Amino acid sequence: MALYLSSLTLSHFRSHKIARIVTDSRPVAIYGPNGAGKTNILEAVSLLSPGRGLRRSSAEDMARRPEALGWKISSVLHSMHQVHEIDVTSDAGAARQVKIDEKPAPQTALGRVARVLWLIPAMDRLWIEGAEGRRRFLDRMTLSFEPKHAELSLTYEKAMRERNRLLKDMVRDPAWYGALEAKMAETGSAIHANRVATLAQLDVAQTGAQTAFPSATLDLIHAETSLPATEEDLRVALAENRMRDLSAGRTLIGPHRADVVGTFAAKDVPAKDCSTGEQKALLVSLILSNARALAQSFGAPPLLLLDEVAAHLDAERRAALYDEIVALGAQAWMTGTGPELFDAMGARAQYLHVTDEEGSSVVAPA
Repeated sequence: MALYLSSLTLSHFRSHKIARIVTDSRPVAIYGPNGAGKTNILEAVSLLSPGRGLRRSSAEDMARRPEALGWKISSVLHSMHQVHEIDVTSDAGAARQVKIDEKPAPQTALGRVARVLWLIPAMDRLWIEGAEGRRRFLDRMTLSFEPKHAELSLTYEKAMRERNRLLKDMVRDPAWYGALEAKMAETGSAIHANRVATLAQLDVAQTGAQTAFPSATLDLIHAETSLPATEEDLRVALAENRMRDLSAGRTLIGPHRADVVGTFAAKDVPAKDCSTGEQKALLVSLILSNARALAQSFGAPPLLLLDEVAAHLDAERRAALYDEIVALGAQAWMTGTGPELFDAMGARAQYLHVTDEEGSSVVAPA
C-alpha cells in the first residue's frame, strides 16, 4: 500500500503567493537556487503531521510578507486505500487550524492518516550539540509509530511547568505536589516506554537491512540517574526528590532529562567523534530504518522530506539513497540546487523547478 500526496496547494505561505503542485506516487525532486522557496514546500508538507513542522515556527512566522494575510495549505493525501482532503490554515496572527475531509480536527488526528519523517541541514549537528535536539529527534521517530506520543508529551510538559512554578516559589506543602507528580509519573513512564519501543524497532530495521549506509546503535540515557522503572517508582522518586528540586528550582528527574547516545556500530565509534560525512550517513541510515519499520507497522512507508539531502553524500551514496527510497516505495520530497544532483533517479522521480520572480516563488514541472 502507498502513502502519497497527489495535490499540494500553498496560498500566501512563506515565499509562495500561490503554488499548485500535482504529483503521483513517485519521489519528488525539487531544484532551484538557494532562497527560491524549495524548503518552504517541504515545510508545508511537514505540517500535514502532528507537531510544529520541520522548522518549529509559529503560524505567524509562516505568513507571506509583507501581506501577512494568513495562509493556507490544501492537499490530497492517498493513505491506506483511502483519499483524504487535508487543509491546514492560519488566519492573520491566529493559531493553526486543521480540517480532514472538510471536518475540523485536532493536530494529533493527522497522525492517524499520515506519517511524515524529515532530515534537514539543521540536524547535521545533531550528534555534537545539546541533548534537547536529540530528544526531539527521538520523539519525532516515536511519534511516527505512536501518534498519541505527542499528547502524552504535552500533558507531561504542562504538569512539569506547574510543578516547576511551585519549586521556584519555594512552596513546600506536599498537598500542592501530589496530583502534579501523579500526572507526571503516568505520562512520563508512558513516554519512556514509547521511546524504548521505538529504539527496539529501529534496531530490528537496521539489523535486517542490506544498505550502503552504516548502522547506528542508539542508547537512551538519563542525566545523573536512570529513570525509575515503573509509574509508581517515578511518582515516589519525584516526591523524594522535592528538596533537591527546590534547591535547583526545577525538576531534575524525568524523561525530559533523557539523552540519546549514537554509535557507529561497525567501527564502535561514538557518533560525535565521526567525520561529518559519517555523521550524515548515520542520520540517513536512521531515517531509512524508521521508514522501513513504519512500512511494516503502519502498512505503508512514510512521506520523506529530505532537504539538501545530497550535502556531505558522495555520488555513490546518493545513488544508493535513491535506490533505497524507490525500493521502499516512499514518496520522498527532496531538494537540491541543481537537477544534476538527482541524475541517478532518472525517470523514477518527478521534477519541480523553483525560481524566484520579484520576491515570489514560482514552481513549475521540469
